[in-house]
Amino acid sequence: MDRMKLATYLDELLDAGRFRDYCPNGLQVEGRPEVRRLVCGVTASQALLEAALAADADALLVHHGYFWRGEDGRITGIRRARLKTLLENDISLFAYHLPLDAHAELGNNAQLARLMGWTVEGRFADQDVGFLGSTNGKDGTAQQLAGNLALKLHRQPLLVGDAGRPLRRIAWCSGGAQDFFEQAIAAGADVYVSGEISEQTTHLAQESGVPYIAAGHHATERYGVQALAAHLAERFGIECRYVELDNPV
Repeated sequence: MDRMKLATYLDELLDAGRFRDYCPNGLQVEGRPEVRRLVCGVTASQALLEAALAADADALLVHHGYFWRGEDGRITGIRRARLKTLLENDISLFAYHLPLDAHAELGNNAQLARLMGWTVEGRFADQDVGFLGSTNGKDGTAQQLAGNLALKLHRQPLLVGDAGRPLRRIAWCSGGAQDFFEQAIAAGADVYVSGEISEQTTHLAQESGVPYIAAGHHATERYGVQALAAHLAERFGIECRYVELDNPV
């Protein structure tokens, strides 16, 4: 598929233009004109670049790309090495951050709900990236929910606050969305699930009575990029391969 047509299709599919984000979304690095083989992963680390090179990929599709707001923009060190790998081997880099969190079907939060068997009933937080819903009676307490997350994500989550609180309404937002905890509480959630945790999160969980589960930044953001790649494979016949690179965070 033509690289620029693919970029346009992805931008429109994910409604990338509507998001105020911390990085540019879409085609971040131009490679060869045609995309026939694509490797996808969570973060465009050097290890993922090497996996794309080994697979003879034309393009790389990730959730965490480059050019983050506030970073030193000089092309030195690790940044130089990564860009050198892409440019010397003519590999394109497509990256979608908040658009891939928020998409109603292919996004990280939608796919996490699908994996866990949760029902999506609404949205909350800035730009509607957070999801609200129920566990359909599968998890009676926060402790049971944490246990099921461990089974499905293959990672032990961190639960703080009232582990025995009964669950009627849950809120979740993948990745580093711990700052949405207060908005989740205001939305009526009995528990909030995200990826990471901050020092103040513990106090908020204890004082509000609403437990917080940190299920892993990487672990909660593995599934959107896989769903998006599978969609491209089905629609355009692009050969797609997901590469899992373990990350304890």
